[in-house]
Amino acid sequence: MVSRFLLLMALSVCVSGTLVVKVAHRSYQTEEDQDLTLEWTFTPKPNSSLKTLNIFCDMFNNQKDHVLFHLHEGVEVPQKEGDFVGRVQYDKEVLKEGRIRLHVSSLRTEDSGWYLCEVKTEYGNSLDRCYLNVTERTQTVSEPEPERPESESPGGIGLYVGLTAAAVIVAALILVLMVSILHRKHLIHIVQKCFSSSGYQITAKKLKVETNHR
Repeated sequence: MVSRFLLLMALSVCVSGTLVVKVAHRSYQTEEDQDLTLEWTFTPKPNSSLKTLNIFCDMFNNQKDHVLFHLHEGVEVPQKEGDFVGRVQYDKEVLKEGRIRLHVSSLRTEDSGWYLCEVKTEYGNSLDRCYLNVTERTQTVSEPEPERPESESPGGIGLYVGLTAAAVIVAALILVLMVSILHRKHLIHIVQKCFSSSGYQITAKKLKVETNHR
């Protein structure tokens, strides 16, 4: 059985009428899960009605034909089955300008192949094709965040502040104790001096009054 794709390629050399179809790009390259817009242009006849317009867009790969889009006498023919059901939208507004714009969503690797669009009108027929290559999506590996030094971590900062505060408190207590001891010694010295001038003696351990016999 002759593939429809090969048949259309054979017929493309003998297009009739003044109608000419041209694809916007000969090839497309994209990744899976992406969306893509395919576009063809044709030469519409002035004052012609869309009711005379018939469009057949198919995809061919691995010797299989897949219906992409079908417009019959200006009306879209809904696709009830196939790999492209619900994934192809066409721009109706630009048809009057002689443009066929198909938006294909959620591309898969198996969507790779030849995309052919044929236009038939009362004043002729023509077709053109392009190739689409859909590759697997590139896996992006996120780099781990560098670990912060312990001194920069919240726990390390809190520990550092706590130790510093404790050291300050201990130093303050030692200073108070030293001042207290020095103040006590100075007070005892003054008392000893006073009592010595009065004829008494007092020691640092306890006050001891003795009679000074001269």
